[in-house]
Amino acid sequence: MLLSPAHHSPPLAFGDIQGCHDAYQRLLAKAAPSDDTPLWFAGDIINRGSGSLAMLRDLIALGDRAVAVLGNHDLHLLSVSAGIRRAKKGDTIDEILSAPDAADLLHWVRHRPIAHFEHNMLMVHAGVLPQWDVTTTLELADEFQRALRARSWKETLASLYGNEPNRWKPKLKAPERLRVVCNAFTRLRFCTVEGEMDFTSSGTLDSAPPGCMPWFDVPSRGTSDVTVVFGHWAALGLIIRDNVIGLDSGCVWGEELTAVRLASAPADRTVTQVDCPNCRVKLD
Repeated sequence: MLLSPAHHSPPLAFGDIQGCHDAYQRLLAKAAPSDDTPLWFAGDIINRGSGSLAMLRDLIALGDRAVAVLGNHDLHLLSVSAGIRRAKKGDTIDEILSAPDAADLLHWVRHRPIAHFEHNMLMVHAGVLPQWDVTTTLELADEFQRALRARSWKETLASLYGNEPNRWKPKLKAPERLRVVCNAFTRLRFCTVEGEMDFTSSGTLDSAPPGCMPWFDVPSRGTSDVTVVFGHWAALGLIIRDNVIGLDSGCVWGEELTAVRLASAPADRTVTQVDCPNCRVKLD
């Protein structure tokens, strides 16, 4: 998606909101973006917080101003709606599924991108395999998006669950091919230098499994020449480097919700945060 000439402001990117609608509204008011500022969302816009339906409606009302990539919780909503998965303890998606316009809401979610590239910035929910450059990343994202938007989307979605194969090979065929793509974009945290994904750890950098490292620390990764914006990794917290911006600062766990102004020059990027004491997930 290319911005129209009227858009002069750098995008304002939000970390995982997960249905914490009140926190999102407070953060938006605090950041006070101009009306022509694009708003980017790094996935997991719903589920776990108490305002999932309101959050979804807010984003839809923004029209083309909002760019939201799909996260694992957003895909979970689609899977539950399709009868592929059962709702989990702590889910807050019932209000979406029971809404009178649920079909329209789900259609909107299903037609979100899984990767977005603009202004030399690549946004995904979780990560990008180190073997992929931007061109490959966008080609695979387009392949996934077309499959999820096709009439057979339920069959595609049902085939995505599983940890194997955990490594990319160009000659992979469906459904394994799309499963690797989906897992990388929506679940990746640690991997090996060869791009073998690990799904056993979701902790801090110190919890890296043997032989693994954060995907963004793999030497000579293919997307090191652009800035990758992502969420998903609450235990990591906010991380800002010249070419990596991790936005999930644990709002749904009672920590903070973060927005970053994505100026082209790293020195011009600004951070806005709000505390989220009322968003803590209660699973009891």
